[in-house]
Amino acid sequence: MMIVDAHQHYWLPSRGDYGWLAQAPMALRRAFLPADLCAQREAAGVNFSVLVQAAPSEEETRYLFELAHLDPAVVGVVGWVDLEADDVGARIDALIRDGGGLLRGLRPMAQDIADPDWLARPSLDRAFDCIQDCGLTFDALVGMPQLPALCRRLRRHPQLSVVLDHAGKPAIADGRFDQWTSWIDELAQHPQLHCKLSGLLTLLDEPVHEDAIEPYVADLFTHFGAERLLWGSDWPVLTTHADFGHWLHVAQTLTERYAPGSQADVFAANAVRFYALDIESPVTNPV
Repeated sequence: MMIVDAHQHYWLPSRGDYGWLAQAPMALRRAFLPADLCAQREAAGVNFSVLVQAAPSEEETRYLFELAHLDPAVVGVVGWVDLEADDVGARIDALIRDGGGLLRGLRPMAQDIADPDWLARPSLDRAFDCIQDCGLTFDALVGMPQLPALCRRLRRHPQLSVVLDHAGKPAIADGRFDQWTSWIDELAQHPQLHCKLSGLLTLLDEPVHEDAIEPYVADLFTHFGAERLLWGSDWPVLTTHADFGHWLHVAQTLTERYAPGSQADVFAANAVRFYALDIESPVTNPV
């Protein structure tokens, strides 16, 4: 079975634009590049990946284009652009041109912006018009404080192709469920919204066991169905809690439990369709 990782990162801290790393666990404050991942990805049987921005700069997006050329498994890039810039349309056009077909979507780091209502600002309407008109997708990097604004943005742009990163970052470690699931219920009413089955293990704190994610995963399948969920590793953030292959196994087990027979969709087809990835199933040798 072909597997597409819909959410992974590379970064090089010495570039100087990863401000959030200063508050990240020490283990993440180093370079994570193709040489660090390729063997793990191959051992896990993952064929392709979508590389997602990790710094709020257009320069980093262009750096990801460079890395994508060094890593044949990368078939798409989700980048960053200044959505508040007066010339946002020209900036997006330039990234599309420079990406040579790699740019599949854009992601502001909304969770790090002080105003939780930022995504709903009318001043961003033009930028979202441009994203939509260019045929790009939108990755929503939000936590629960930003979910109401995301709902309002979806009402303003009902045709926008959106994917919710890391299931909206529920407060799993605190055992809080009701508030999160009520927002997921509202978000799921928008048929163009997809959701990433990613980043859940890293929401756990000791001594909470990884089984704590199961009711959240079950709820995602209830609300989005197997046809709107995309698996992602969230590597290397994942490495603070598990290795690449372990998270893939956990996700496959839960998918088979709550959506039997849907592995091909959750682990490949949905990502290919959502990001319009130009890939073919790899040829496997007969046993």
